[in-house]
Amino acid sequence: MFESVAVLLAEHEDLQNQLADPAVHADAARAKKINRRYAELSRIVAAHTAWQGAGEDLEAARELAREDEAFADEVPALEEALDTAQEKLRRLLIPRDPDDGRDVIMEIKGGEGGAESALFAADLLRMYTHYAESKGWKTELLERDESDLGGYKNVQVAIKSNASDPSQGVWAHLKYEGGVHRVQRVPATESQGRIHTSTTGVLVFPEVDEPEEVEINQSDLKIDVYRSSGPGGQSVNTTDSAVRITHLPTGIVVAMQNEKSQLQNREAGMRVLRARILARQAEEQAAVASDARKSQIRGMDRSERIRTYNFPENRIADHRTGYKAYNLDAVMDGALEPVIDSCIQADEEARLAEIGDQGE
Repeated sequence: MFESVAVLLAEHEDLQNQLADPAVHADAARAKKINRRYAELSRIVAAHTAWQGAGEDLEAARELAREDEAFADEVPALEEALDTAQEKLRRLLIPRDPDDGRDVIMEIKGGEGGAESALFAADLLRMYTHYAESKGWKTELLERDESDLGGYKNVQVAIKSNASDPSQGVWAHLKYEGGVHRVQRVPATESQGRIHTSTTGVLVFPEVDEPEEVEINQSDLKIDVYRSSGPGGQSVNTTDSAVRITHLPTGIVVAMQNEKSQLQNREAGMRVLRARILARQAEEQAAVASDARKSQIRGMDRSERIRTYNFPENRIADHRTGYKAYNLDAVMDGALEPVIDSCIQADEEARLAEIGDQGE
């Protein structure tokens, strides 16, 4: 793995030269792509420099210890520092998901449990919104279908970051959230105090940076407009502002009615459609590739039950990583970082193991 460092160092220097060229910044999309890669490689360059420095310090201490035994006491700590620096560099050299730096579109859908599932969908939206705020990310509500008790049958939100480092991107963290989330608690509608189990589904799509990334022919679209319906719509039954877009080649259907304007709903619908098509293309490429790897953490099966939220015990458990904690109240307020970190770490371990298997 370390043999590739020289190539990455050369690429980092080349990107640095490109970023010094004003012509690059005239193309915003190109500049953004180069900045992302440069930020990613900068972490590797820094880790490589630290690793080299640790090695040099250790070698110097060993040489001095041959002449003066007093320096021998420093060797164990320097050996540990070298091991730490090497492990950090090794993890940074793991091939990264090319979409890590992207923003995301998240869809939360009610599942088993009816009204209670819809209420939990609202709780999950609040959890992700607070988590996004803690990361300095911005959220934008794209579409919502409210239930009678104030929850959501379906809600879609865009989450954006200004981070140039892909490791700090929204997709890098929230891609692990796709799947079935199970909640165990006494519903507000339960008069006997019995604990019910309900499920809510979460879908996460990396958002397309530029519309040109995903080619969509207008002739492949079937667009229907209709009057908005449901709670919260001031324009209900007054104008045909709701939009339903069907992508005929894939059968993907997106419906939007959150905005008063038909144009705004159409633009939001196209954002979601492009994200879904991009995700579909990624899945197809992974399925076709002979060496395609299904991560142990983010498999393609969106019906997988990934997590349980047990309110009576104040317990949260991630079934993929074995993570368990008794601070569910804090997690629901947005303290999601340790849970997601357990997913990132487990994914890295799986990737390292795969690299090791390939090297045997």
